[in-house]
Amino acid sequence: MYYGMYEGFIRPCIFKLDPETAHNLIMKSMSIASNNEFLTSLISQKVPSRPCKVMGLDFPNPVGLAAGLDKNGEAIDAFAALGFGFIEVGTVTPKPQPGNDLPRLFRVIPAEGIINRMGFNNYGVDKLIENVKKSRYDGILGINIGKNKITPMEKSVDDYLYCLEKVYDYASYVTVNISSPNTPNLRTLQRGDSLANLVKALKQKQAELAKRFGKYVPLVVKIAPDLTDDEIESICNTFLEYEVDGIIATNTTLDRKVIEDMPHVTEAGGLSGCPVFEKSTEVLNKINSIINKRIPIIGVGGIDSPLAARAKFENGASLIQVYSAFIYKGPKLIKDLVTYCP
Repeated sequence: MYYGMYEGFIRPCIFKLDPETAHNLIMKSMSIASNNEFLTSLISQKVPSRPCKVMGLDFPNPVGLAAGLDKNGEAIDAFAALGFGFIEVGTVTPKPQPGNDLPRLFRVIPAEGIINRMGFNNYGVDKLIENVKKSRYDGILGINIGKNKITPMEKSVDDYLYCLEKVYDYASYVTVNISSPNTPNLRTLQRGDSLANLVKALKQKQAELAKRFGKYVPLVVKIAPDLTDDEIESICNTFLEYEVDGIIATNTTLDRKVIEDMPHVTEAGGLSGCPVFEKSTEVLNKINSIINKRIPIIGVGGIDSPLAARAKFENGASLIQVYSAFIYKGPKLIKDLVTYCP
C-alpha cells in the first residue's frame, strides 16, 4: 500500500468531516479490515525488528498505539498490521456509557493538536473482552481501565478492581487511567491517600489474580502532565512503595498556553498532539530522575517524528506510544519511528 497518499489524499478527505464522524468512519473501516484477513494483509506494512524486554514482556518494537483510539477493541488486528509493537485498547469502564455531550472532539490544525472531552464513551468491559477474544492478534495487548461517571468517587476503587478482574486473563498488561480530565474529579485519585489506597487495593487484587490464573500481568498507571513537582514526587514515592510495574507519562493537558489564538482554544477537554510534547517530556524527565529506572516508563505526548521519539527515550522512556500524531501523519509515522528508534 502506498502510504504517501495519506497526507496528500486520505487525510484531506477525512479532515473535511466533523472530527468524531471521521473517527467513527476510520474505526468502522479498521474494524471491517480486522475481521477480514485479506483486507488486513492489504493495509499491512513491514517494519524493522527492534525487540526489547520491558516489564518482563517481549516487545517486537517499542512503538505502541496509545489508548483512546480503539476504545472497545474493535480493530486490534488492523492496527497490529500497521506495525505497532504493542496496542493499548480502552479506556473501558464496568458498565457501558455514552460519554459527554456532542460536540466533544476538535482539531487544532495549526498546531497538529486535538482537544477531546469524550468522557470514557465505551460499550463496557464485557463487550471489550468479547472483541479481544475474537481477535487473531497474539502480540502485546494493554487494556486501559477506568471508572464509570455515575460511580461516586468514594466507590472508585470498586470500579477499577472490577475491571482488573474482568480483563486480567486477556491482557499483557493493564493500565489504570486516573488522569483523564474528562471524568469529573478523576484526577483527584492521583493525590495522597486516594492514590495510595487505590494502588494498594489493585496490587493486592493483582497478587490474587496472579495465583488464580498462574501468570503475572503487569499493572501500569497513567498520569497527567498537569502536576506540580511535589505531586510528581509524591506519586513516584507511592509507586515505588507499592511496586507499580510501569508508568505512562502522560495523558492530555488542560494547559492552553501553546495554542493561544488558535482554533478551539476555549473548548474544554484534554489537549493532545504536538502542543503537549514539551510538557509531557518535562514530566517524563522529572519522573525518571526520581524513579531512576526502578520502574519502566512509557512516554506519550506529541511524538510526531523520530526526533521527538528520541527525546522521549533520552528522558527516560523505555517504550513510546502515539495517537494524535498518527491521525495527522498516518501509518508512515509508525514505520519511521520504528526504523529510527535508538
